Amino acid sequence: MSALFESNFFGIALSIFAFWIGVRINRKTGLVFCNPLIIAIVLISAVLLIFRIPYEAYNNGGAIINMFLAPATACLAVSIYSKIQILKENWLPILVGCSVGSVTSMACVYGMCRLFGLDEEMTYALIPKSVTTPIAVSIAQSHGGLVPVTVIAVIFTGILGSMFAPFLIRLFRVKNPMTAGLAIGACSHAVGTSKAIEIGETEGAMSGLAIGICGIFTVLFSLLI
Repeated sequence: MSALFESNFFGIALSIFAFWIGVRINRKTGLVFCNPLIIAIVLISAVLLIFRIPYEAYNNGGAIINMFLAPATACLAVSIYSKIQILKENWLPILVGCSVGSVTSMACVYGMCRLFGLDEEMTYALIPKSVTTPIAVSIAQSHGGLVPVTVIAVIFTGILGSMFAPFLIRLFRVKNPMTAGLAIGACSHAVGTSKAIEIGETEGAMSGLAIGICGIFTVLFSLLI
């Protein structure tokens, strides 16, 4: 039985099956809190705890799935290219908006960490929470941050963004699809972008663009902290 758990296929199959259940539940209930990613995390954690499966055994397959994070993010360039005209006409507001979003996110995290007296390892682990996982992990590693904490913070931030983005857009009456997309991508990276794509084509393209631009700005700004 242990050989089965240690197989690469076990981690892959469990991840896919758990996410499939999450998608089914989300479609069935329509509740914003029934996010497929949250459900998948809970189900996988439950299976590992109940059957006492070491995380390292599960991660043999889970690490293979992680390899697709960067290519999946790069694929967003296709939707961005379809809206290249919007980018040409609004390049300055886009750059300014993404830079301000990155600075605001990092400044808020840094200020809260100092307020609550967190050490440097925890601070640098949380600072890149609003950029996509490959970039966030690289920033945390280069500054001595706790990478597991970074991964959790990035996932949690993305889930919150995908859950509450539509509500916040309606609450603040954001009518411009470019503005909505950039805001979602700047604060909740790829997970939020998946929700932006559901909202609209322009929102999805601009959110994907914000991932790359905010990632670059976050790397540059992290050097100054």
